[in-house]
Amino acid sequence: MSRKFLRMSEVEDKIGYKKSWIYKAVKDGQFPEPVKLGQRAIAFIEDEIDEWMLARIEKSRNVTV
Repeated sequence: MSRKFLRMSEVEDKIGYKKSWIYKAVKDGQFPEPVKLGQRAIAFIEDEIDEWMLARIEKSRNVTV
């Protein structure tokens, strides 16, 4: 288990979507919510992003990974 924080640019690189899509998906409940690190800083939990990616793969291929 990895409790590493990922900043927005790292999440964009990892999943291949841009910031606007990520914020909309968070708002719609389709993507893990970020953690507030400070007054103007957020990060995402890497494990939650990995789980989201695996769920997308499973849904796309109708298989269990």
